[in-house]
Amino acid sequence: MKITGVPLAGIAEGWLTIEPQELVAVLRGGQVTADLVDRMEEGLPRLRFLEATRGGDQARTLIHAELGMVVDVLDRSAYTAVVGQRLYALAAELGRMAGWASFDAGLHAAAQRYWIAALHAAHAAADQLLGANILKSMSLQCYDFGRPREALELARSAHEGAKGVTPRAAAMLALREARAHAAIGDSKACERLLKQADAEFDRVTSTDTEPAFLGYFDESEFNAQVGTCYLDLGRTKEADAYLSHTLRVVPATKVRDRATYVIRRASVQTQLGEADHAASLVAEAIPLIREAPSERNLRRVVRARRRLPFTKTDPRARALDDQLVTLGA
Repeated sequence: MKITGVPLAGIAEGWLTIEPQELVAVLRGGQVTADLVDRMEEGLPRLRFLEATRGGDQARTLIHAELGMVVDVLDRSAYTAVVGQRLYALAAELGRMAGWASFDAGLHAAAQRYWIAALHAAHAAADQLLGANILKSMSLQCYDFGRPREALELARSAHEGAKGVTPRAAAMLALREARAHAAIGDSKACERLLKQADAEFDRVTSTDTEPAFLGYFDESEFNAQVGTCYLDLGRTKEADAYLSHTLRVVPATKVRDRATYVIRRASVQTQLGEADHAASLVAEAIPLIREAPSERNLRRVVRARRRLPFTKTDPRARALDDQLVTLGA
């Protein structure tokens, strides 16, 4: 991470306060039609699927290429204000995805560059929820880097800045802020936000009209986020209950997410004194990481293995270490 402290918080504050400028069509090329934008937007589900199933390192080149194409269209073509707004929204979502893929691959400075550019594009598109989702990703990066105060600033700005959103989006943003409070040990604020998120998630219906990027925030993700809050607060039995439910309901297609959840539950089992169960969960995560490579999950599984109370000569330790070697760990 290259940007921390006050400058990082300033990005969040600026996103909340700066009014988006009116888009002006610049005649530098052919006229962009709404039909062309339709075709360009159709690639998003494919890229989301590839990134989620094959990992950020493998998908980031494709996402970057599509982002470059959209930026080129914005720079060289003529379009109406309405079409331009859609193009900026498309650039923002591709930038968010490229940032997430870079983050997943361990390329953190690149992730920040993509996300900051995506924030500008979301602002030009006047799409507060899209911008909030980008800030949410930036908050998680700070969380991973042990910078909970900055994580909280970004999460709070995302939560406060997205008004009139669907219950699913409101629950997602409340949980991100809750996790930041849990990371700094503020259980009261965390519980308040968890209750708020739970109430919002109960209101989710299949008829809600919402952007496709919210699709990942399903029952499994909701429970995983709550469980992680309790894990950070040291409430391991509650954390284990939520993470256990997560693993029962997570879709088979979410391979990388399942690996994350399995490793998280392994950490809980270690803290509960269930070393053998924790070891079996670490072993379960290894083939999942092999199937959907993720630098973040690789770091997590190594940490989970190190926390196991096994001596180096313990056969259980040797078996896990031999498996981790196959991942390059």
